[in-house]
Amino acid sequence: MSKKIIFFAFFVLLSNLLFAQGFELGIKGGADVQQISGVSFKEEFAYGYHLGAYSEIKLSKVISIQPELYYSAATMNIGNSFDTLYTSIDPKKIKFGYINIPILFNIKLSDKVKLQAGPRYGILNNTNLSVKANTEKAFKSGDFSFVSGIQLQYSKIRVYARYQIGLTNINELPNKEQWKNQSIHIGIGLKII
Repeated sequence: MSKKIIFFAFFVLLSNLLFAQGFELGIKGGADVQQISGVSFKEEFAYGYHLGAYSEIKLSKVISIQPELYYSAATMNIGNSFDTLYTSIDPKKIKFGYINIPILFNIKLSDKVKLQAGPRYGILNNTNLSVKANTEKAFKSGDFSFVSGIQLQYSKIRVYARYQIGLTNINELPNKEQWKNQSIHIGIGLKII
């Protein structure tokens, strides 16, 4: 019985927050510039894209929380040492697809400018099919990152630029080499609600 009361109280509180302070829902998409650091990968950035949705829950006139859900994809070039670490495959490139769940905290600097920062969890959704059976053993299924950036608002349009740095090692191989994601996101969002 007490769980039902707690759930009901949480639902009422959340509903009040959404309608009292403001709630926004929209779609977003843009370009990614990504890199995986580590000896096995070439020291260069790869280009990709991201598509998804966002919501914004206003807690005050200045602070809001912005949870998002989006898919991102990129193709990474493999360095010469990758095949020595993982001899059963010899790809030149590996395609990555991630489902990303960031929770950003927004600080409103003006009517048009917001600073953003917060954690992001990424779930490895797929890699290219030709090496999928092998790379599932090479890469962890999820990782944590820290995101920071800026967002500009013009009516229903949101333009943003963010930097994301990986906090966890995504290498699942026994060699213990450190592989970490980092990326730059540039995109545009459209407020629907």
